[in-house]
Amino acid sequence: MTEYTVVVPTTGRPTLHTLLGGLDHGDGPAPAEIIVVDDRPGGEELELPQLTLPVRVLRSGGRGPAGARNLGWQAANTEWIAFLDDDVRVPHDWRKLLAEDLRDDVDASQGRIHVPLPPDRRPTDDERGTAGLATARWITADMAYRRRVLVAVGGFDERFPRAFREDADLALRAERAGHRLAMGGRVAIHPARRADFFASVRAQRGNADNALMRAKFGRNWRTDTGEGPGRIGRHALTTASAAAALGLAVAKHPLAKFAAGAWLGLTLEFAARRILPGPKTADELARMLVTSVLIPPAASAYRLAGELRVRSARPPAAVLFDRDDTLITDVPYLADADQVKPLPGVEEALRRLRSRGVRVGVVSNQSGVSHGLITPEQLTAVNSKVDELLGPFDTWQVCVHRDADACGCRKPQPGLVEQAARELDVPVGRCVVIGDIGSDVRAALSAGARAILVPTEKTKPEEIEHARRYAQVAETVDDAVELVFS
Repeated sequence: MTEYTVVVPTTGRPTLHTLLGGLDHGDGPAPAEIIVVDDRPGGEELELPQLTLPVRVLRSGGRGPAGARNLGWQAANTEWIAFLDDDVRVPHDWRKLLAEDLRDDVDASQGRIHVPLPPDRRPTDDERGTAGLATARWITADMAYRRRVLVAVGGFDERFPRAFREDADLALRAERAGHRLAMGGRVAIHPARRADFFASVRAQRGNADNALMRAKFGRNWRTDTGEGPGRIGRHALTTASAAAALGLAVAKHPLAKFAAGAWLGLTLEFAARRILPGPKTADELARMLVTSVLIPPAASAYRLAGELRVRSARPPAAVLFDRDDTLITDVPYLADADQVKPLPGVEEALRRLRSRGVRVGVVSNQSGVSHGLITPEQLTAVNSKVDELLGPFDTWQVCVHRDADACGCRKPQPGLVEQAARELDVPVGRCVVIGDIGSDVRAALSAGARAILVPTEKTKPEEIEHARRYAQVAETVDDAVELVFS
């Protein structure tokens, strides 16, 4: 039987109790545990109902749904992790059907979402928005992944601060990495939202996330996620028409009326699209008319802010790590794969890089082979263990020569860095090398790459001083990754 863990991020909504009760009393194989991630910034302990299933509560401190889910799956110990939102309900057969969906030939499985709508009237704008979840691809309202897939792609990208696009981003990265995502047979029930008057205006903040999706996946990202073309172009035109009308009116230009007419026509078209499918009550009509005026400028402003933020924070194409005393504990001439021990914080640092689409590799001197202290087979076994614990790495470049061999690859020579860039097909100038000694820094600078030194007790003072002058210095690998994005 396939073991799985259920991860539920929550902000403490009452619907969490309903979800947990459904999981506790369902038919079929029970989860190994339920991990509830309390994503409230602070406050009292989360109150949960009495369950027969094992439940663990973690606190993420308000990192957002992406960060909460990362904390949950990283704490899980099973092959599969099933993500559920805290506002869905699961029928009694959900566990049974999930077990059938987690097949050997799939790497991720999406559950089907059912949104009950009022039978006696047309749905409101908010209700239609929730109903769109029923046809959305790869949403984490009910989505299960193999743990190795989450490790390989780095989990959720925490630059997505809302419950919006972070799930589609993860799925696209998994698909592009060659993993198979499939639709399952299980069903989760997602009640329609009830929102306040200006909720649709606040929802335009998601346009900033759309800018990040475009930067990561290109202009066709909507097609790849199964969505339509969107309205940001029309919103921008509507906003520009309003600005032009205002400016021309101040200047008393005769074209002011033309610009105002264009704005009015675009605004009424947008409002009509939202009003006609709805119940047309007085409250709904008022809300649609007011918010249809406010949404275009709000959407345009958020999209512009998102584009500016993305363009000002362009990440490197690849980060290349030294192996010993950077990724793993240094054991001189390490020949036993069982002695491979990742350093604290390294796994999290690698996850952050992978989640942002940054390629990662290893550039390592291993002269023990030439000295006859380790065999090529032992070196391969050790590197395979590193790859198993911290990988997969996109490139491995290893020099087995001695200093006396005068090769071009042994650090501080630039050969390993240059070869890694060639294999990854990225400019060496967009690579960052992170290592613990001066030869790592000099190899990077000689190749034209950026260098960050993470000193250990073995690092010489003059190497640290050199790095402070010509490169950068960080206390930990995680701090070095923070510098990568600064």
